[in-house]
Amino acid sequence: MSTTFTYEPHPHEAERRRRGPVKTSDQRKLHHPNPFVRFNARFGLRITVIVGTMWCAYAFASIALISLPSNIHSTQNLILWISSSFLQLVLLPIIIVGQNIQAATADKRAEETYQDADAVLHEARQIQKHLIAQDEQIAQILRRLAAAG
Repeated sequence: MSTTFTYEPHPHEAERRRRGPVKTSDQRKLHHPNPFVRFNARFGLRITVIVGTMWCAYAFASIALISLPSNIHSTQNLILWISSSFLQLVLLPIIIVGQNIQAATADKRAEETYQDADAVLHEARQIQKHLIAQDEQIAQILRRLAAAG
């Protein structure tokens, strides 16, 4: 009995194995052919890495606190100081820290999803090998029946 099925892997499989899981650091603009786009992306990323630390938040809070004594005497000035100076200066780095944590979590999730997909592909190949072995056994049974009949 001839084989009734020939396995052909999907073309995406080889590309997926070569590339690996997509991560936050794989952004196309960091490797863009245009040098201006590449410079802007790398410069912006560098500033974000520097500003996106809790140490920067502490430094900004210290800077904002310098102007607190001159604004504490008036409720209106105090509210303006809190909203315009303190919150804007301090929350920016804290938000970036949170986004960095979320990006790292997304990268970890992408890696796990990639590993899950690879495991499913491995299982599918094992099933295919099992089916081929069954086909061979069925072919042997059919040959015996044909010879006996």
